[in-house]
Amino acid sequence: MKQGIDRRQFSLGGTAASAAFAASRRAQAQATPLKIRVGWVVVPASTAPLVLEKKDILKHYGTSYTAEATRFAGTPPVITALAAGELDIGPLAFSSFGLAIQNAHMDDLRVIRDEIQDGVPGYGSNEFMVLDGGPVKTIADLKGKVLATNAMGSAVDIAMRAMLRRSGLEANKDYTIVEAPFPAMRAMLAEKKADLVSAVPPFSLDPDLRAMSRTLFTQKDAFGVTQLTMWAARTLEAGGNACAT
Repeated sequence: MKQGIDRRQFSLGGTAASAAFAASRRAQAQATPLKIRVGWVVVPASTAPLVLEKKDILKHYGTSYTAEATRFAGTPPVITALAAGELDIGPLAFSSFGLAIQNAHMDDLRVIRDEIQDGVPGYGSNEFMVLDGGPVKTIADLKGKVLATNAMGSAVDIAMRAMLRRSGLEANKDYTIVEAPFPAMRAMLAEKKADLVSAVPPFSLDPDLRAMSRTLFTQKDAFGVTQLTMWAARTLEAGGNACAT
């Protein structure tokens, strides 16, 4: 199975097109470049920081628009930022996109481009890891244990809950979930602050993590192929930026 960024399908050209699309209408009428606020979660899954390092591929950058990237711990916090008008374009997962419409009532939310697919045949998937040689041998062994996720309601979180539900285990009843940033997952497992951690590239490729752990299951095991994240924007931002039509 291929590892690293090969597991994801994304296009730098598509990213540049999305940025130009988001700026086109308003930018034409403004004397100064429109600043587009773009969210991201983790590289290489999130493409925004990568593209902004190659401004030469962004057509009209610095003339009609500029872009500012802001990091989030997961896609659920992106909902709050979009709702408050603090973000123009944000990555949302299949789980958080639904929450944004149903719970945050953002009926004007639109998907403007694909970003990541998980579990594509021949490629990798997010991993859920336990200590190698530890007490957890099967999913059933997670009863009464502590599980670490990046953010409640994220795609990773929902996949983890779904897999445990198949074994009859429910969150807050049969096990405890704690939040931790992806870079801290190895330490959480090593220090036994969590019995299972969520691991995504590049952190899942950490040699120290892989030496001390094993993969109990993957996101593909839970859901098959999923649209992990997509770029979303509102048709009329609270700040007045028309990001989608």
